[in-house]
Amino acid sequence: MRLSPQLTLVSLTLLATAAGCGSHMPVHSASTPSTSGGPPAAVRHEAAPYSDDAAAPQTASQPASRSGGVAARESAADRAAPRPSRKKSRGASGGAKSTMVRRRPMPPPPAAQIIAAEVESPGTEQYTDYGVNGFVTTEKDRLSTFAVDVDTASYSIARSKLTSGSLPPFQSVRAEEFINYFNYDYGGPAGAPFGVHLAAAPSPFRAGHHILRVGVQAKRIDRHARKPVHLVYLVDTSGSMHSRNKLGLVKRSLKLLTSQLNPSDTVALCTYAGSTRIVLRPTGAANQDKIHRAIDNLSAGGGTAMSSGIDLAYDLASQTLIDGHVNRVIVLSDGDANIGRTSHQAILRRIADHRSKGITLSTVGFGRGNYKDTMMEQLANKGNGNYSYIDTPAESRRVFGEQLGGLLQVVARDAKIQVEFDPTMVRKYRLIGYENRDVADRDFRNDHVDAGEIGAGHNVTAVYELAFNDGSRLDRSPVTVRIRYKQPTGSETASELAFRMRPNMIASRFSAAPRSLRLATAVAGFAEVLRQSPHAKQWSLATMARIARQASWGKPEQNELLRLIGKAQRLRPEPKPQAALIAR
Repeated sequence: MRLSPQLTLVSLTLLATAAGCGSHMPVHSASTPSTSGGPPAAVRHEAAPYSDDAAAPQTASQPASRSGGVAARESAADRAAPRPSRKKSRGASGGAKSTMVRRRPMPPPPAAQIIAAEVESPGTEQYTDYGVNGFVTTEKDRLSTFAVDVDTASYSIARSKLTSGSLPPFQSVRAEEFINYFNYDYGGPAGAPFGVHLAAAPSPFRAGHHILRVGVQAKRIDRHARKPVHLVYLVDTSGSMHSRNKLGLVKRSLKLLTSQLNPSDTVALCTYAGSTRIVLRPTGAANQDKIHRAIDNLSAGGGTAMSSGIDLAYDLASQTLIDGHVNRVIVLSDGDANIGRTSHQAILRRIADHRSKGITLSTVGFGRGNYKDTMMEQLANKGNGNYSYIDTPAESRRVFGEQLGGLLQVVARDAKIQVEFDPTMVRKYRLIGYENRDVADRDFRNDHVDAGEIGAGHNVTAVYELAFNDGSRLDRSPVTVRIRYKQPTGSETASELAFRMRPNMIASRFSAAPRSLRLATAVAGFAEVLRQSPHAKQWSLATMARIARQASWGKPEQNELLRLIGKAQRLRPEPKPQAALIAR
């Protein structure tokens, strides 16, 4: 990998884990009602109603498009190579790459070339490109296994870039974080921690393919019914945070968060810059005035001793560590770390140690120009917490107001999802996103393998593109979804639930699919285009806008999605249209 001399590669080392085993739970049918009126008699390779664009040819004046990467790139969109190296224990990841980094010249075949994102002006932002999942032949590997991810930072970063008039760096786009930013109004589970909602329909992008939506809804817990939480706010007060959209927005966010706490909760506050400082020792949340005054007194200046700050935050968290309560450190920063023991490996190892003791860690990112996305994402992943990015007061209200329950109340630890495809019905599939959340199939029931955390009310959505075998009759379940998880506290033995897809969950036409599936498809397509996926070389943003508009049911974030797609259309040349396919 070739980097510009001003930038640094971040090498991230995660834990190797031992093998374990678990038990099977009975298989249940997923609870999503069908809107299709029954399955088609057989798979029909019908033309897609929205796929009316072709990719523009690469020109010498355009930047080189992505090549190589973690996943194999397809030589034609319908023949993406499987990614055999993907089936590994979760944890291996590449180094951070600046937005200015381009790969060593290894051009893909012409058919896979796509329009590259516009290069930003020089800066010190760092993102990691985890590649793009390729198609997997079901006969060779019928299982798709990944750790749950409820992070949303990537979508907020893209919004910030688009609002300021530039395309987001393709490395910053993680499709699963785009998809999981949206609430699809799944129904809550009945008598279980999770409900699974399955739906499929012919693809609007590629004739002969289908889109599969796997939605997981965690149970909701009333604010007054949740367990006490003990929070430590760790605030970056270095000189790089001295702006209204950084430290100013941090203060506003922390006040909002504090106002949502119960009297039985506690708050501590510490900072790191050139040195670390305890601003407020653990204090009952009922003492709002005292906590707000401590927040108001924060000011920025000096270097960034993140490592020492994390040590101090965990020292404070250990003072209120109570078994059965929620104990969490929340890091608010632009991710920069330039003083002290800044080795990412060392920081991640210490976070893993404290996680095993019951103290989790979430991260909230702020600012532009020197933002370190890789650092903030990996801190939260290793800390079994959430990763958010706040670019506006509205996003602050969303993260620390509307969705606070998911941050404060955990319903499952080390949650993994495994989707099994019936090879007699499904020819091939690919998972859109979750590249850096991949888990080896053999480790699904290895309860020592770290996975994801799910909070109360969280919903997790995965979108697959798949192809059925020609002539297959969809008269039985083509897909089984399993979720394996541990209780929020206590036992390290995992439980497992399984859900089968009923044939009547497969719509005969894309327009007959549930709105939630169609909206998720538009969001996934938006991410695929922005991250320059070779699978999306014939997809247009106009198509995404059309799908999103028809699927919307009027929520503010859905209206915002349409505005952002419009901004991206003005910044990115659209592919040349081809003759429209006939829709059935």
